[in-house]
Amino acid sequence: MLSKAVHRMGVASVMVVLLAHTALSYSADIVSYKLGGHIQSRVATQVFSEDSIFRNLSGANAHDFTNDLRINFDADTGNWKLDTDAQIIALYGESVEYSRRLENQITKFDMLFGRLPNDDRRWWDLTQVFEDENKTVLLGRLDRLAFSYTGSSTSFRFGRQALSWGNGLFYSPTDIVNPFDPTQIDTEYKTGDDMLYGQYLQASGNDLEVSYVVRRKPLTGKVESNQATYAARYNGFKGMAEYNVMLAMHYDEWMTGLGVSFDAAGAVWRSDVVLSDTDTSGLKTQLVVNSSYSWMWAGRNATGSIEYFFNGFGRDDGCYSGQCLEQSAELLTRVARGQLYNLGRHYFGGSITTEMSPLFTLTHNLFWNLSDGSALFQSVTRSSLGNNLDLLAALSVPIGPSGTEYGGLDASDSGQSFSIDMQIFMRLAWYF
Repeated sequence: MLSKAVHRMGVASVMVVLLAHTALSYSADIVSYKLGGHIQSRVATQVFSEDSIFRNLSGANAHDFTNDLRINFDADTGNWKLDTDAQIIALYGESVEYSRRLENQITKFDMLFGRLPNDDRRWWDLTQVFEDENKTVLLGRLDRLAFSYTGSSTSFRFGRQALSWGNGLFYSPTDIVNPFDPTQIDTEYKTGDDMLYGQYLQASGNDLEVSYVVRRKPLTGKVESNQATYAARYNGFKGMAEYNVMLAMHYDEWMTGLGVSFDAAGAVWRSDVVLSDTDTSGLKTQLVVNSSYSWMWAGRNATGSIEYFFNGFGRDDGCYSGQCLEQSAELLTRVARGQLYNLGRHYFGGSITTEMSPLFTLTHNLFWNLSDGSALFQSVTRSSLGNNLDLLAALSVPIGPSGTEYGGLDASDSGQSFSIDMQIFMRLAWYF
């Protein structure tokens, strides 16, 4: 099985390693190496409401355990660098089993329940599932495999890497390649994608970024140009303000974006607007506006943030039944790609972080769907237990009746819903 996994990494990954070895050997006599990583153990408990379809599948609650070993290896000459991150992930729990049953039974909500990390859309298939039976999953993957060059004013990276664009704090419409779910608690690592990335830095401090993301079509497994992303973003400064201009061909659709950030009245203000020229529904707009402010609260450092998000692809009537969602093809397409995570039209996000001590922070988050009135409240703590030991814990409580986005989407005509009363999450991480 292991030899099969290595074989599936493909010729492209082997080429990256060979190119890196040649460049590193040619560029310098001394190469610096860095080996590190982490071991993370996660525990998640979900409590289900009486009308939840999950209750029928696993009982009143579900407990899940995850162990994640991540090994990071870098080789660096100063100009040339090779980055590799390998993962071994083991999962055990009720949701491993019931999500498999949901995937096989329910088709119209498939895009809402991604089970395991996969490379169905990525250029290189660097993920191998060794076991997926009953309540157990064991898989291995390469999350980073990139070869880069950095000069005085130019740089490029080729391979599996992460790219983050945009001024959004929770919702980020200009982060088009692989955005985080706004409600995701653990955002330490962003999943990598296979791309060519370049940057040119001007003497003024302005810079130009370009990226070309190669993808396969999941149904055929073939690399197709209409699945790719070609994007460029120019970042500049005007006085005390920073601005960004983006132009992209994303999944065969033109996108243009404009962002700005500046300081005013002691706070930081940011905004992004994105226009998408869709094939079926014309021009669609996405907008995010936010502000962050820091102050002293009872002798402690505190930071507050608020954000408004307009999702032009979302529904403004609060109807998220299978029949209603089937009428929103553009929305479902983006949710299936992992490009969007929200079904409604208008959203509010808020957050307050308090430094209770230098080693302990407390954060309260609120995500509010203004179209249907439902919300999600999160209370998150982060504790440093030592130089290399970190504890992350969170309580998530959905607010709203069944049939709403956060209260639980309708699962069937019988009155059942995809609802959760609350979720408790803990992650203990040791870094080496």
